[in-house]
Amino acid sequence: MNSLISKTPPVARVDWTEVTDEQLLAEYVATNDRDAFARLVKRYERELYSYLRRYLGDAVMAEDAFQATFLQVHLKCRQFEAGRKVRPWLYTIATNQAIDGQRRNKRHRMVSLDRRSTNVDADDLGSLLELLVSKENGPVSSLESEERREWIQAAIVGLPDTLRSAVTLIYYQGLKYREAADVLGVPVGTVKSRLHAAILKLTEAWNGDQVSSDKHGVRTK
Repeated sequence: MNSLISKTPPVARVDWTEVTDEQLLAEYVATNDRDAFARLVKRYERELYSYLRRYLGDAVMAEDAFQATFLQVHLKCRQFEAGRKVRPWLYTIATNQAIDGQRRNKRHRMVSLDRRSTNVDADDLGSLLELLVSKENGPVSSLESEERREWIQAAIVGLPDTLRSAVTLIYYQGLKYREAADVLGVPVGTVKSRLHAAILKLTEAWNGDQVSSDKHGVRTK
């Protein structure tokens, strides 16, 4: 008996840090391994919640959408197509859950996309992009930067869904254009045009806010 036991090879331990998202999902589909699913959730816990928080502008709704996202992952995992990447698939589900959550709370805004032919100078685009991703560290500019970030976050929440999702995916979540296009189910060119439209709207809103502030003797820049 002892000789048989001694010849039994030890059970291999999985190094989860070396396992890809796609392998984790495949493992869960094949074996219903709760540990694999839990590790996938853990990997995206902060990232997806951050995305949903920015998208919805509400912490409670973001938490609900996050939970609903992984419920859908559980329910639809066998529909996941081989060869796809898990990350954009998760963002697609999360975005759909966020929109559904807005509708359930009667907060969904039906805003028509008024595509105007107004041109925006490259300098204007550049200055607003810097505003979106500003990382100023100076003692004086830090307060201004914080105020600008708060203004931008509030303004982004007010954008139509199509524009808000493009801005959030590209600038806050760091997805590539192709990944964002996969999430949104549109061509790469459409993602870029939505970003352009979003930046235009944000620029107009910012400039309008500054004019209003100047009239009242208040400066916010």
